[in-house]
Amino acid sequence: MNNWKRRFHPDKDEDCPCGEAYQTREHILRDCKHHNKHRIHLLRISRDIFLPTILGTVEGIKALTTYLEQSGAFTILGRPVSERETPQFDDELDPPESDDETGP
Repeated sequence: MNNWKRRFHPDKDEDCPCGEAYQTREHILRDCKHHNKHRIHLLRISRDIFLPTILGTVEGIKALTTYLEQSGAFTILGRPVSERETPQFDDELDPPESDDETGP
């Protein structure tokens, strides 16, 4: 997570919102206090959140999907999908009439 964040958002803090000094994938999946409430989905499949079980089984992938949707883990906003605003069609810019147009 930090490598991606550092590369594409160098101005963003690398610390985890829970106070951990370094935000890693393992920390987010297993330890981050910010996601404790949703971790139950992973723990039902694997007591120690063993990644080969989580990523290598249908049940594990379903549990991970639920965890990610409900927790907002690994997102820039850190909010669950249900709390995000859905983009509206009317808010989209009109595309140029030809590929030769170079902007406004």
